[in-house]
Amino acid sequence: MNGVAGGNFEEFLLRIESPALRAVAQHWHEARRTRRMPALADLPPPALAPYAKFLWSFAYDPKTGQFTGRLAGDRWSKWAGKDFHGRPLKDFHSASSYRESRELLTRIVTTPQAFRSSGRLFAVDDFAVTGERIVLPLATDGKTGDGVLGASHYVSPPLLGQLEMIHENIEWYAI
Repeated sequence: MNGVAGGNFEEFLLRIESPALRAVAQHWHEARRTRRMPALADLPPPALAPYAKFLWSFAYDPKTGQFTGRLAGDRWSKWAGKDFHGRPLKDFHSASSYRESRELLTRIVTTPQAFRSSGRLFAVDDFAVTGERIVLPLATDGKTGDGVLGASHYVSPPLLGQLEMIHENIEWYAI
């Protein structure tokens, strides 16, 4: 999963175009304080409430390399259903989309790095949805990645068909 090496976290913040996604990244940054990464529990719900519809999160099990749903904002919930929490990542993707998404999330959580992409985010049947996406690593202990927090900003189309994730214009940032 290649892309542009974008530099450090401050450069990452400057590259984010969506004010909502920039606010999410800023809250993540503030929540980590002196640690490399915050835990999901460190992110104050009142601060993230205005951006809840954009958010999604997966827990990561380093023993199995699997991701399971933790948190789904309104947009993810409409697509994934109410039983998002605890379901494996593979349940939400086609086989090819799953491999790419798992590889991307694994790199984010194990390296760890901040991720940003823009342009086409996903396709529903033949309709490409454009916008911006960020993904940030999480760590209960502040240093060993055990999850990801993502946020996707786009104009929501009617989601009626099979969703296929797209990752283009990828940028990676050191944290």
